[in-house]
Amino acid sequence: MSRIELIATATFGLEAVVKREIIGLGYEIIEVGQGKVTFLGDEEAICRSNLWLRSAERVLVKVGEFEALSFEELFEGTKALDWARWLPKDANFPVEGKSIRSKLFSVSDCQAIVKKAVVEKLKEKFKINWFEETGPRYRIEVALLKDIATLTIDTSGTGLHKRGYRKLSTPAPLKETLAAGLISLSYWNPDRILHDPLCGSGTIPIETALMGLNMAPGLRREFDFQKWPIIPKGLWNRVYTEALDSIRKDQKLQIFGTDIDSKAISIARYHQKEAGVEGHIHFQQMPLSKLSSKRKYGCIICNPPYGERLGDEIDEIKELYREMGRVFLPLETWSFYILTSLRDFERYFGRRWDRSRKLYNGNIKCHYYQFYGPRPPY
Repeated sequence: MSRIELIATATFGLEAVVKREIIGLGYEIIEVGQGKVTFLGDEEAICRSNLWLRSAERVLVKVGEFEALSFEELFEGTKALDWARWLPKDANFPVEGKSIRSKLFSVSDCQAIVKKAVVEKLKEKFKINWFEETGPRYRIEVALLKDIATLTIDTSGTGLHKRGYRKLSTPAPLKETLAAGLISLSYWNPDRILHDPLCGSGTIPIETALMGLNMAPGLRREFDFQKWPIIPKGLWNRVYTEALDSIRKDQKLQIFGTDIDSKAISIARYHQKEAGVEGHIHFQQMPLSKLSSKRKYGCIICNPPYGERLGDEIDEIKELYREMGRVFLPLETWSFYILTSLRDFERYFGRRWDRSRKLYNGNIKCHYYQFYGPRPPY
C-alpha cells in the first residue's frame, strides 16, 4: 500500500465533524482548513473514506501543491507532478478550476494550461501524441488560493451527499451530508428518541437510522475510483463486505418523522425503503401543533422553512417559530436542535439557546441553535 495525501472537502462549519469521522476510521490528520480536512491514507483509505464518511462532500487525491504567480509557473509546476501514477493512457481527465485572491484569476485559462501540462507529462510516459480519453474518469481540479496552486483528482464522482436513496424531491431538501452533520453535532445516540416534526422527505430521520444501525452511507452508490486500475477490485470488495458485516441489524431505534404534508410523508416512506432502513423509522402525517410525548430525554432535530428559498412570507415563518416554542418547550427533558437562517430565532421560540453554530445550507448562511435538556440518567 502507498502513502497517499487525501483531502475530504466539507461544508463550512462541518470541518470538525469530518475530522472526527476520519480519525474514527483510523487515519492521520495532517491539516484542518476552511472547507477541507487533509489526511494520510492509502488505496484502502480511498475506498473506506468514500464508503463511510457521512458529512464530507468529496474525497480528493492531492497530487501536488506549489506557488504559481504566472501561467508559466502553473504549467511547469503541474507538469512536474507524477500524473502517470494515477492516470492510465485511456484516462478521461476533465479539468475544473477555481481561483481566490490569486494573480491567476482567469479560471478558464488555468484549466487549459493544467490540461496541456498533464498531456505533456503523459506523452513522456506513454510515448503517444493523442489521448482518446475513452477510459475511466479522473476529474482534475486546480484550486488557486493566494497564489498557491493545489492539484487534486476527485475519487468520488458525484458528491457524497448522493447516497442513492433520495430519488424523489420536495421543495428545498436538506443535503444528506449536512443532515448527518446536524446529528453528529447533537447529543443523540441510539438509546435516545429522535423526532423530526418537520421532516419533509425524511432526510434527517433516515440519516439518523443509518448512523444508529452503523450502516455505511455509501453502500448504495458507485464511485469513480471503482473503475481505476490502481484500486484492486479485491480491495474494494473486501472493504464493502466488511461494511455489510458491521451493520447492527438487531439495533432497536426510536426514530420518528412527522409532517403536515401527506405527499412529503409518502416520499419519506419511499426513501426509507430505498435506504434500507424500512421498519426503523415511524413516519406519520401530523401537524406540528399535535406533537406531544410522555417519553423523556428525546431529541428534536429539524430544518424548518426559512422564508428565503420557498417564497414564504416572513410573518408566517415567525409564527411557525412561535408555534415551535409553544409545542417544544413543554417537553422539559428533551433537547432541541434547529437549523435556520433567522438570526433572532430565539426571540420567537421563547428560550435562549445554549449553543449556536454557524453553518451553510447551500449558499444560505444559517445558525444551528442547540437547546439542551437534562442529561438522561444512566
